[in-house]
Amino acid sequence: MTANEDQEMELEALRSIYEGDDCFKELSPVSFQFRIGDLDDSKSFLLEVSWPESYPETAPHISLDAFFNNRISPETKQYILSKLSEQVEANLGTAMMYTLFEWAKENQETLMENYQPVTSAVTLISNSDVTNNSTSVSKKKEKKEQLTKAQKRKLIGRTDNKGELPRGWNWVDVIKLSKTGGKDED
Repeated sequence: MTANEDQEMELEALRSIYEGDDCFKELSPVSFQFRIGDLDDSKSFLLEVSWPESYPETAPHISLDAFFNNRISPETKQYILSKLSEQVEANLGTAMMYTLFEWAKENQETLMENYQPVTSAVTLISNSDVTNNSTSVSKKKEKKEQLTKAQKRKLIGRTDNKGELPRGWNWVDVIKLSKTGGKDED
C-alpha cells in the first residue's frame, strides 16, 4: 500500500468517526483541526495537524499556532507538542490521527497542568485604566455640575418613559481606552 492509499483510508475513517463532531474540522484532505476540550473550557486547545507527502511513514506536522490558543503560554505549548511527538514516535508507520486526538483528550488535564492564562499588556493596562477612570467619574458626580439647556435636552432624549437612562449608558469602552491610554477625550 502506498502512502497516498494509507492517507485516503485514514481520511475516510476520520470522516466517519468524527462526523457531526464540532471538535473535528477538515481544512483539506491532508490538514485538520481538532479541539481538545469544550469551547467554554479555559484549558481547551486547538491542534492543527497536516500530513506530509510520506505520512504515516513520517511524522505529521502538529501546530498550536491557531488564534484559539493565543492565551496559552509558549512553555505550555512546547510541553504539549513534546508530549504529542512522543506519541507520534510510538505510532510511526501507522494511521495515528485518531490515536493522537483521543490520547490528547484523555490527557488534557496533564497537558494543561501548568496552564496560566496569558494576559496581554493591553488587557492589563485597560483594566487599570477602567478602575482609574471610574474613580474620576465618581468624583465628578459629587460636584453636581451644572448642565446647559442643550445638555439637559440631550439627556432627556436618552431616557426612557420613567426618566431612567438605558442599561449600559455609563459603561466604559475598553477598546477605546486601550487605544487612547485611558485619557478622557473631550
